[in-house]
Amino acid sequence: MTVPLADSGRKMPWFYYATQLGVRSLLLLLSRWQVKGKDNIPRQGPLLVVANHLHLADPPILSVSLVRPARFMAKEELFHPGVFGYFLRGVGVFPVRRGQLDRQALRQAQQVLADGLALVIFPEATRSRQARLQPAFSGAALIAVRNGVPILPIGITGTEKFRGLAWLLRRPRITVNIGHPFSLPPRNGKLSKTELAELTKFIMGRIAELLPVEYRGEYADEVN
Repeated sequence: MTVPLADSGRKMPWFYYATQLGVRSLLLLLSRWQVKGKDNIPRQGPLLVVANHLHLADPPILSVSLVRPARFMAKEELFHPGVFGYFLRGVGVFPVRRGQLDRQALRQAQQVLADGLALVIFPEATRSRQARLQPAFSGAALIAVRNGVPILPIGITGTEKFRGLAWLLRRPRITVNIGHPFSLPPRNGKLSKTELAELTKFIMGRIAELLPVEYRGEYADEVN
């Protein structure tokens, strides 16, 4: 049994609001959580949110850091077993198959944006074990160009410290740094792999700008 992805015309299930409350409470209790640049978030209209990825906690932290509901793309493996997939879909998450062109996920992303909602993607598609930006996939660039939507870059720091149990005593500082939205230049016709790679580097450079130098990794040279 699956739950359809909640859309703009359907109220979120009760556990979405319970999860939001729970995440906020835990962040305030167990960490020093701060959100910078909230005023940069467009309050309405389609929006593609891109961020670096350090820990499994990043999606719920981003969800409560944004001032508007957001939908997330997540790797297909997280949707098994089915009970967890039921929960993920109920809170606005949908699966994507990594390492291939997942047309169904692209159609779902297009529908989310067509509904005027915010869509969150982690272009690296996996957590960085070294807390530095890794080579990114081109899906975010492809979605942005195809749908002509603004992109909101976000840099996350501190969640890599959520390891073991000792961090509970330290209350690590978690920072969600929200940049200014930008748009990619329009393209006519089919994009080549080279063009997609260049656009992806540009997107990752805007994320890198929001991170301390030691987090920039593969994209340190893309910072203006």
